[in-house]
Amino acid sequence: MRPLADQVVIVTGASSGIGQASARRLARGGARLVINARRAEPLAALARELDPSGARVRAIPGDITDAAVRQQIVDEARGHFGRIDGLVNNAGYGTRGPVELVPVDLIRRNFETNVFALIALTQLVAPHMRERGTGRIVNIGSIAGRIARPLSSIYDSTKHALEAITDGLRGELAPFGIEVVLIRPGFILSGFLDAANEASGPVIANSGVYAPYFEGFRHDYRRLHRIAGHPDDIARLVEKALTARHPAPRYSAPAHAKLLLFLRWLLPARVFDRAVRLRKR
Repeated sequence: MRPLADQVVIVTGASSGIGQASARRLARGGARLVINARRAEPLAALARELDPSGARVRAIPGDITDAAVRQQIVDEARGHFGRIDGLVNNAGYGTRGPVELVPVDLIRRNFETNVFALIALTQLVAPHMRERGTGRIVNIGSIAGRIARPLSSIYDSTKHALEAITDGLRGELAPFGIEVVLIRPGFILSGFLDAANEASGPVIANSGVYAPYFEGFRHDYRRLHRIAGHPDDIARLVEKALTARHPAPRYSAPAHAKLLLFLRWLLPARVFDRAVRLRKR
């Protein structure tokens, strides 16, 4: 095992959901953290909860797509703690809607957060890890990276991109002692869907011929609550990815995520497509 105690770890998207659960779990294990999220107040509240002294947890509010914010995160980790042992790239959100109707600027915005900002922050962190000959980069993907769904293909395509980026980075950074891990959550009880609906509000409100299918989409998601996991299910995997002596290239949770990925591999494409196609409600 690689001890978590005193590791210096950056966690993005830490004000709620998987990022918040990961920060809590890592702090309990003794890690020193630099946490980031757009929402300043919840982020500051989390930092106070984890470490009222401010000595072991530093909060950097701001949009991860802002280059100055990314630089501040790295500078704070190195300046206050002296090094960076781990990076948990968790910040991200979803865009809903049929490709035909989603404005290209909304698509670009989703890629900026989920893909380009992740790459840019990794580019800042990797040289410091390389100089020290050690480090872990943990990318929070999704089973959507392997299973694209109608009305979610914009978000899903960002997670498809993350699959390739993670695999490429793993090979590029391995000679320098840096390990790169992808975590694929399934459906998790969090505010993710509400945030996706808010970000996609104009598209959903003007969905035209797709409107009946949106109701079917919402109905399917409501049914998923029966098998949904919790943010700490993924936080456990984040901890494992940072502490395992030889972490696996990919982890998935909860159980339904593993099952769906297996079925995606096992079933012919036409059969799987029928299972996920649009349905009216």
